[in-house]
Amino acid sequence: TTQLMNNFKVYFRHVLSNSFYPVLQRAIGVGSAFEGWSPREQDFVYRVLIPMTPPRGHTFHLELDTAGQRHGRNFRVRMQLECTCTREQQGKKLLCFLYHSEEELRNNQDPSLLDTLCTGSYLDVHKTACCFYQLVRAIWPALLQSHTWNFVLLPSRRSCQFKVTKGAESFSIEMLFGVRQGDSDIFVGSQPRGAGMPSPTWPETYAVAEVKFFKYIARQAPADSLHLRCLQFFSRVQLGIGFPTYTIKTIVMHLLNTRAVSQWRRRHFLRRLIDINASLRLSLVEKRLNHLIVGNQRLPEEIRLPPDVQMAEPPNLFYRLAMDWGACCQARNEYVDL
Repeated sequence: TTQLMNNFKVYFRHVLSNSFYPVLQRAIGVGSAFEGWSPREQDFVYRVLIPMTPPRGHTFHLELDTAGQRHGRNFRVRMQLECTCTREQQGKKLLCFLYHSEEELRNNQDPSLLDTLCTGSYLDVHKTACCFYQLVRAIWPALLQSHTWNFVLLPSRRSCQFKVTKGAESFSIEMLFGVRQGDSDIFVGSQPRGAGMPSPTWPETYAVAEVKFFKYIARQAPADSLHLRCLQFFSRVQLGIGFPTYTIKTIVMHLLNTRAVSQWRRRHFLRRLIDINASLRLSLVEKRLNHLIVGNQRLPEEIRLPPDVQMAEPPNLFYRLAMDWGACCQARNEYVDL
């Protein structure tokens, strides 16, 4: 997947080099496949987040959407044109979107990002995903992998999903797009948080910070550590019961962040499973499970958080249970089943 993304990046940059589309950076593997676990190994989806930076003559400005922030923060990416009167591009003067006439721009230069991938002044998720969906389809025949792998694009409005197969081998890959917040490990991304999300809305995503957390734990852990096996095993056991996999992952990350990594060795396997179970039970009793990243000042220093994320009140992943007695009773019954 990494090699394939690197090949796509080369062609993206070549095709878009003289355009005013977002500049794609090196893809970052996120999610369970790149964290080293999955409840079902045969269902791996290799998700990559591709950071975008603004093209020349443009700037990105992240604006917090204050409506409906109970389950995580959402942003809009406002596009602003900047003066390029003194700049040159490949030996020729770059026309300025601010100070040249529309006729000059239309006759001599590609349209600005405001005219292609934006709705009003805001970068549109659907238009962005559709654009790169079309590019992936056009570029695939030029890649070396196209000679030996079969390629099928899958429908998606907020990402680019496809499957490649060769004989018995099959890989599902999802390309997500995001804008980094400053120089941190927090992005606003194209992956939806719920149904019906407006197309100019980019949810805040902590996937890159979570991958870095697991890599940090892997470097600290002993060779026979089974922390990933604990997460994989417990997640698989509860499949079909009703608890989201992300709930179990959050509980395990909290335990990894507070318990010495030396206590996750093979001989501790059963005790750590009991700890995960006890943490889930306590969270259900208290109707509260804090997010690991937001508001956590005990994370490894290498995980870079914006000040407002680091100092924020951590969202409660069990918020619905605290507000809905029926949902709370159902969750407790599911715990009994588990």
